[in-house]
Amino acid sequence: MKLTVFGVVILALSSVGASDSVADPDRPVHTYSIVARDPETGQLGVAVQSHWFSVGAVVTWAEAGVGAVATQSFAEPAYGPRGLALMESGLAAGEALAALLTADPGEAVRQVAFVDADGNAAAHTGSKCIEFASHHVGEGYSVQANMMLTDRVVPAMTAAYEAAGGDFAGRLLAALYAAQEAGGDIRGRQSAAILIVQAETSGNPYADRVLEIRVEDHPRPLAELERLLKVHRAYDHMNRGDVAIEHGEMVEAERHYAEAERLAPGNPEMLYWHAVTLATNGKVDEAIPLFRKVFAQDRNWIELTRRLHKPGLIPDTPEGRAMVEEIIRRAG
Repeated sequence: MKLTVFGVVILALSSVGASDSVADPDRPVHTYSIVARDPETGQLGVAVQSHWFSVGAVVTWAEAGVGAVATQSFAEPAYGPRGLALMESGLAAGEALAALLTADPGEAVRQVAFVDADGNAAAHTGSKCIEFASHHVGEGYSVQANMMLTDRVVPAMTAAYEAAGGDFAGRLLAALYAAQEAGGDIRGRQSAAILIVQAETSGNPYADRVLEIRVEDHPRPLAELERLLKVHRAYDHMNRGDVAIEHGEMVEAERHYAEAERLAPGNPEMLYWHAVTLATNGKVDEAIPLFRKVFAQDRNWIELTRRLHKPGLIPDTPEGRAMVEEIIRRAG
């Protein structure tokens, strides 16, 4: 079945086959989520927690330069890709959502939220969603929840997101924590996810994805999501340190490496590549204590160091091989 809405031809959601849908439409998949556009960076994001296995695979959708979607309650995953396609075609969030709802015979049990690249947000809570169910559309964001223990969840999410400081991911997470603290899902909790994409597309979907973290099954999914976000930030600082080295900005590189090691203490990966970077930039003496800590955790890192010549991470020259042997002798 086809339907023309706002001059755009779309397929009715009733035509979605089983192979297109991740969720079982006979069960309510989701509890609470937020979609938003960061006013500072223009990044687009969606975050969710639920008592449902692998909720991120069903609820969270986003595309750089286009928008973000949360599809929940008796979830129809097709709202994700089709909503993004409509927004990419030029429809604002509200127009795209209205087009899909008009074509959906199950709209009364859907809860869906869109935000587009301009910060327009729209949401729908069907009349047959399980109480407590509601949403709030604010400036550049929407929060929505169904099957809540109390009616305080959506107001709590709204207040938390608007008051939160820090980076975009942290503010999305703050909204989820507020929902949980206000009573959350009447069934409890099981999984959570955050997805953030860039403000504009580079043409490379992998590079456009700023952050994607999913906690598929955990007794404390938000705490685990927060832990993984911290690890993500540590690796981001490590990567920024590498870029700074490439530009000859050693002080800036050291700042990023130090922050990575602070965020992920004891992680040998951070120490090791910091050490390799120092050694290959003429600072072997400074690298030795870091290598020593890594080698003490697992001596396989020594063997890895011997293998860095082949990809050129350490020059395959007499000088490069001598440096590796010095590192192993002094730190191993």
